[in-house]
Formats: sequence, C-alpha cells, structure tokens
Amino acid sequence: MTGIFKANNPYNNFLLLLYAVLLKLPLFLYPKAPQAQPIDGFLYHGLLNWLQPIGNSFPLIYSFITFILLYSQAIYFNKLIIDHRIMQRPNYLTGMCYLLLTSVFTEWNSLSAPLIINSLLIWVWAQMSALYSNQKPKSSLFNIGIAIGLCTFFYFPSLSFVILVIFGLAITRPFKLAEWLIALFGIITPYYFLLALFFLTNKWKGYSWPGIAVTRPVFDQSYWAFAAIILVGIATITGIFYVQQNFRRQLIQARKSWNLIFLYLLVALFVPFVNATHTFEYWILCAVPLSALLAAAFFYPQKKWFPVSIHWLLVAFVIVINFIVR
Repeated sequence: MTGIFKANNPYNNFLLLLYAVLLKLPLFLYPKAPQAQPIDGFLYHGLLNWLQPIGNSFPLIYSFITFILLYSQAIYFNKLIIDHRIMQRPNYLTGMCYLLLTSVFTEWNSLSAPLIINSLLIWVWAQMSALYSNQKPKSSLFNIGIAIGLCTFFYFPSLSFVILVIFGLAITRPFKLAEWLIALFGIITPYYFLLALFFLTNKWKGYSWPGIAVTRPVFDQSYWAFAAIILVGIATITGIFYVQQNFRRQLIQARKSWNLIFLYLLVALFVPFVNATHTFEYWILCAVPLSALLAAAFFYPQKKWFPVSIHWLLVAFVIVINFIVR
C-alpha cells in the first residue's frame, strides 16, 4: 500500500477514497452524535443544534460529514505538500497517513470542533509557508489572522495558534512591525463584528465567554491505544530523522515549510494543556503535522520492510481498537 501511494499516480485520489472507506467503516457501523463541551465555541454549539433534528432520526449524518471532512483534509493537505515541494518527489503518502492516523483512535472519528478547524489550520499553514516568496504579504497576513479568529469561534483554545503566526512570521519574513500589526488586526476582526452584532441585538449580557484553564491532560485509553501511540511516536521520530538528513538538500522555501510543520506540531501538542475538558478528541490537532512526518518515514527509507511493517501494524491497531476493544 505504501508503494502505491509513494508514486505520483493520477488515480491515487480515487484510491485514497477507497482506502478511506475501508478504514472508516467503524464510523458508519457505529454512528454516534457528537457531544459539545463547555470549552467549544458558539459556532460549534450552533452547528450541533442545527443538525440535531436530522441527527435524531438519521444519526449517520454525523458520520457522513465527518468522513467528508477527513477525506477532504487528507486530499487538500497532500496537495499542499506537493505544491510546496517539501519532499523530493510528489506522492500521496501524506494523505494516506492522515487517513490512517485519524482511524487509529475512535475519538478522532467524530464530528468534533478541532476536526472542523483542521481545515482552516491547514490553510493557515499553507499561507504561512508561502509568505517567504510573497511580495505583497499584507492581505495574506490579514486573512491568516481572520482564519485564526474564526477557529476560536469553533474551539476557543485554538487561540494558541497565534504562536504559530508569531513564530512563523519570524521564520519566513524579516521583521516589519506593520506586518505583525496587520496579522493582529486580522485576529481581532471577527471579534469586532461579533461584539457589534451583540450590541445591535442587545445580547451582550446573555453571552458567556469560554475560558482557558491550564491543566494536565488525562489519558483515558486502553493499552492498545497506548501501544498505538508508541508506534506512532517511533514512526514520527524516524520521519524527523530523515527530514533532518535531507534538510540541506532542499530549497530554502521547503526548509521553512518543514520548520512551520515542526512549530505546528509543538503548538498542537500544547493546546490540550490549556483545555479544561479532558477528552482525547482534542489531540486530533496533532494529526496534520504528524501525517507529514509519518509520510517522510514512509518515503525516505531505502529498505521497504520498515514502512510496510509500520503501515500494516497501524492498520492492525485500527482493526483491534475499533472492532475488538471498543
């Protein structure tokens, strides 16, 4: 399977769809309605309230929406990886790894607020990666800020991704105060319109702002899930090793894109520590950067046994966790 997606085959988008259908079968066999948490934003609560009448009679609607989000994110992120040329040859391993990673843990196959904002954050990463060669970056920076602000309307702790914007600017652009202020204004703009709406509709007093609580995440997982996390960790470290080994052979823009992926992963790992609700679904924010690093672990090794073994072991964990120990 890794050999198929390692090639730049025009039919791989369709093959990825078949691959996703097979991996996501539990999503359709065991449909469940998502539960909003207090830390989730008002747009996510509104979405679930809007879907509830349909979901009560047809719970598969949540499964279909989740599947479309996961597959589209896999295809979109894979396309961006190819466009930014951060690997030596175009391939579809990143999309494969994203679908595989999000299938290992049952919590990552639900219509959660972090899953929704993954689409926006993938776009933010792409825009940040393109800043290095952007001659007129101000509009891009403003749009990046707006995207981060909108993310907080779905999942408030995603405000932590302001760190990605700040350090991403430091990595990709020489310091210009005007550019930093434009990004800040972009983040504030959605809140400006939200507060204006509350003022005009006299709903100011009825709205409660979600907060951020510094806590230690609690892992309520089976031994199988912990074993899968260890395996993903081994594959991630392997991917980091190969990325570093090939780092100097790449173009400057590709190296900056990889640096942003590393930064993306660090921020995503930090977010659950400022989350008052301890559910594993919030860790899905790590799936995007992890899928790029796992793709490197599948792409670079000369000996085929390693990527093949890792792939089928993860598939085995998908089967065990989703069908046997769920």
